[in-house]
Amino acid sequence: MIKRKEIYLDHAATTPIDRTVLKKMEPYLKEKYGNPSSIHQFGEIARQAVNKSRQQIADFFGCLPEEIYFTSGATESDNWAIRGIVEKVISQEKIKPHLITSSIEHKAVLSLCQYLFKKKLIDLTLLNVNQDGLIEIEDLKKAIKKDTRLVSIMFANSEIGTVQPIRQIGEFLKKENQKRKNKILFYTDAVQAINYLNSKVDYLGVDLLSFSSHKIYGPKGIGGIYIKQGTPIKPLLIGGGHEKGMRSGTENVPGIVGFGEAIKKINYSQNDKIKKLRNQLITGIMKEIPDVSLNGSLRERLPSNAHLTFKGVEGEGIVFDLSQRGVMTSTSSACASHSLSPSHVLMAIGLPVELAHSSVRFTLGKETSSSDINYVLKILPGIIKRLRKISGYKHV
Repeated sequence: MIKRKEIYLDHAATTPIDRTVLKKMEPYLKEKYGNPSSIHQFGEIARQAVNKSRQQIADFFGCLPEEIYFTSGATESDNWAIRGIVEKVISQEKIKPHLITSSIEHKAVLSLCQYLFKKKLIDLTLLNVNQDGLIEIEDLKKAIKKDTRLVSIMFANSEIGTVQPIRQIGEFLKKENQKRKNKILFYTDAVQAINYLNSKVDYLGVDLLSFSSHKIYGPKGIGGIYIKQGTPIKPLLIGGGHEKGMRSGTENVPGIVGFGEAIKKINYSQNDKIKKLRNQLITGIMKEIPDVSLNGSLRERLPSNAHLTFKGVEGEGIVFDLSQRGVMTSTSSACASHSLSPSHVLMAIGLPVELAHSSVRFTLGKETSSSDINYVLKILPGIIKRLRKISGYKHV
């Protein structure tokens, strides 16, 4: 009998809050509880804390602090970026803007774009991806139209971990915009990427970029968006004039403080260790278990992500059995985990429905150890064997 452990391999869904991050937040949950908009001493203390975190985040992205806006999270940031630009273009230019995005975007982007298209507020092009989950730059070039005003491509996919060629897209759009009267803005949802990839906005060539605290060992309920100065965008929330009048609402000071500390602690030197453990997991699974395939590109992939299909077994059954043995994984992104529909990402890369339902996402973190991976490799073959016996699947 293998002794049960508690192993968390669902870091793409959320990360545990770092202890030093929590410690930085605590004073602003207790004695430093002032409203940043208040002019008294307590308010000034809170305002200084917000400003410090905004500067820390701006330093990380290589931008001005005035270009960083706090939101409640990535879904809000996604909605603001797309809605804000669409509404601004419609009001200023009196046209129906054309948007380009990919077929494997996060639902916060994809569902919103489809909603705006159905409401006849935009024209929309969904770029297909290849079997590795990558868009082709040539397809993007061919999709450009006279009224194209926004390209929105996710930096790293939340399910299969595929990393898109964001910098190359940025370089292409920069050249394209030199020939145009009306600029095409470039937005990337970088929520999954910033923990592992160079996210300097000038390096990427983006006009807007969204990010979230709870994916980088910070608190939930706080996110943000970089909006390049001069970008034509409508405010998200109207009210008391917070966030320079662009996103009204009393600031979440403890969350913002934690966010600043979390982003300061991002350490790319851990990538090699995480990638090595990820490869140990993939290699071990494919060696010990027949009829398993990896989804997405192995080369252009986040170091933390292993997304695998186990033929003849329901992914939810695997996740449940692993959970009963102390290993936490998922079948898709957390936002879609309760849906009975097959993953739109897996369908887009060409998996048939039955295989899309037979997939599991393992996402490692900075505290994942080799013993954690060894434990998974010990218990998983037996789980798959038992579930395949129940389903009647036989290896061919």
